[in-house]
Amino acid sequence: MPLASLVPDPLAGTLMLLALLWLSAKVGGELAVRLKLPAVTGELAVGLALTALHRLWPWFPDVVASPGAELLGGLGVVVLMFAVGLESTVPQMLKVGAASLRVAFVGVVGPMAVGLAGAWLLLPAGAPFVLDLFIGACLCATSIGISAQVLREKGAADSLEGRIIVGAAVVDDVLGLLVLVAVSGLVSAAAGGRLGPELAKTLALALGFLAAALTLGRLATPRLFRLASRFRGEQVLLPLGLGFAFLLAWLGSLAGLASIVGAYAAGLILEPAHIEDLERRERHTLEELVHPLVMVLSPLFFVLMGAKVDPSALFKPATLGFAVLLAALGVAGKFVAGYAGGQGTRAAVVGWGMVPRGEVGLIFVATGAQLQLNGAPLLAPDIQAGIIGALLLTTVAGPVGLGWVLGRKQPA
Repeated sequence: MPLASLVPDPLAGTLMLLALLWLSAKVGGELAVRLKLPAVTGELAVGLALTALHRLWPWFPDVVASPGAELLGGLGVVVLMFAVGLESTVPQMLKVGAASLRVAFVGVVGPMAVGLAGAWLLLPAGAPFVLDLFIGACLCATSIGISAQVLREKGAADSLEGRIIVGAAVVDDVLGLLVLVAVSGLVSAAAGGRLGPELAKTLALALGFLAAALTLGRLATPRLFRLASRFRGEQVLLPLGLGFAFLLAWLGSLAGLASIVGAYAAGLILEPAHIEDLERRERHTLEELVHPLVMVLSPLFFVLMGAKVDPSALFKPATLGFAVLLAALGVAGKFVAGYAGGQGTRAAVVGWGMVPRGEVGLIFVATGAQLQLNGAPLLAPDIQAGIIGALLLTTVAGPVGLGWVLGRKQPA
């Protein structure tokens, strides 16, 4: 027997873990959908269960320790943010209207304020102020995908409130990412002891990168993809689109930003008019081609997010109380935004439509989990578990509340 056949395949363990993660994600997502909950809640719950099983039986695979799973999960979140960016364009952002702009602004400032106040009241005395700020930033996010699904099911996607919610969520994504960049810069500045100069540098790099991407990028991409349309090979659009997204994600990281900011900017820049020749030739839009990748890779990210939560920390009474109170504040902060829609709109519909955090809020938490302050993680296990619990509660409360207000009869 050849010696090579006696040596175990070094990929075998990673392949087994990936199979476990994908199958678990699908089962968890299916159970959540059957319970009329967003699939992401089931994927997070499955990740939490996998970690609990490893704690009970050490021989059970430790999914968090797999470099391969971590890599694919990281790719999943980058592809997800690229897909979110593809759902809107820069001209659409400029045409969302005053109502959407007001709702988006209040939908960021309100949750930031109540989250900051809640963290200051709920966290132990002496907690760093940047931690309070980061918790407030996590409550800024809005997951339009969850609300959009409810609006479609209720036949309200084309209503005035539906258009305001979608437009506000587009602007909300950009404002939320800028808040994340600013707060992450504050954490880095506080760790280095040079708060003012470091924060100014971070914000200047962030704004400079976004400005360059949205101006120079929009000028360059039509020429690049027009040239690519002359390629004679098959399946050109998806590799070029992903290559462009990864390139901007890398450039964003060089500018000191999270890679998701660059990926989101790439999606915004790639307008349908720039790639229509390739889409016509391949008989698919770029969004249609990216969608299967999102469905395959993003569940890994959410399962791993759930697996990184300490089950013993999440179910402590203090952590559960923190999660419930933070979720209540988060719902209130977003619900108030509905009243910024103006006359002729149902404030409750717009408010509930802005409530779900879903995957966007979890991306914020994943970013915070990588930040260090004074040599220690910014988010301690109890706090990280509490924030994820709060995001889960708002993710469930949003579609439930939106479905309820859409189902009510309007007064004559």
